[in-house]
Amino acid sequence: MKTIVVTGGAGFIGSHLCEYLLNKGERVICIDNLFTGSKENIKNLRDNPNFKFINHDIIDPINLDTEIIDQIFNLACPASPIHYQYNPVRTIKANTLGVINMLGLAKKHKARILQASTSEVYGDPLEHPQTEEYRGNVNTIGPRACYDEGKRVAETLFFDYHRQNKVDIRIVRIFNTYGPRMAENDGRVVSNFICQALRNEDITMYGSGDQTRSFCYVSDLVEGLYKLMNKEGVTGPINIGNPGEFTMKELAEKVVSQTKSKSKIIYKDLPQDDPKKRKPNITIAKKELKWEPTINLDTGLKSTIEYFATVIKK
Repeated sequence: MKTIVVTGGAGFIGSHLCEYLLNKGERVICIDNLFTGSKENIKNLRDNPNFKFINHDIIDPINLDTEIIDQIFNLACPASPIHYQYNPVRTIKANTLGVINMLGLAKKHKARILQASTSEVYGDPLEHPQTEEYRGNVNTIGPRACYDEGKRVAETLFFDYHRQNKVDIRIVRIFNTYGPRMAENDGRVVSNFICQALRNEDITMYGSGDQTRSFCYVSDLVEGLYKLMNKEGVTGPINIGNPGEFTMKELAEKVVSQTKSKSKIIYKDLPQDDPKKRKPNITIAKKELKWEPTINLDTGLKSTIEYFATVIKK
């Protein structure tokens, strides 16, 4: 049994990862400040003797000297524009001070540490689909930079700790992910469209609707994280995402069809620096991790809609 720290463990992806690790027979220490995470997401885990929850913000150092830590998954950071732009300075701190604190913890315990980076490091890409070698097209002073540039700095810190201090690192670049336990109010396109459709409200389309995204179901993503963490000799960065590419119009139409909604689509201006295209090249993940997604968008949307139907207030 390994002892594994999951920061951001009460969040959407983090809670699924905690559950996955417990099912693998591991001991999990979940660290979360509950800014975007929720105790509701981990309520079914709290009685598990191998699960421990600590309410803590990784911006502040944490002492876990009484523990023997084997692995750290660093997922702690607001991941939707509404949340990471709410307090951009704290977002930057999570990606710098917080990352330094977690790398220090990994160094002290000689633990392997995985950084949840993001496809946002590619910015509004001039290369399509995006490979890990692509260096990105990011506005360093724009309203999204606290997240985009923050994650780029986090990757830099990881490799500097790896080169200078021999810390055993893994970096994953996560593409759009969806599924049960997404926050209703996070402003992401899947949750927005589903909640609006279930309420028969107008569906808000930003831009022309021709911009594209690739949507990975959360269980596929978590399996990719686990495989990368436990793969010897591969630091990454590695893209983990579903290469199926859909326009925002196509997504809205699928949601309206599955929910049998009376919603109409309304159009608003595209936010500044919002990427026009996003699609991962997952050649390295297939080769190194023997990983590729198994759940298509129609199947994943069905279970996500079922989840939101039980939690939203109509």
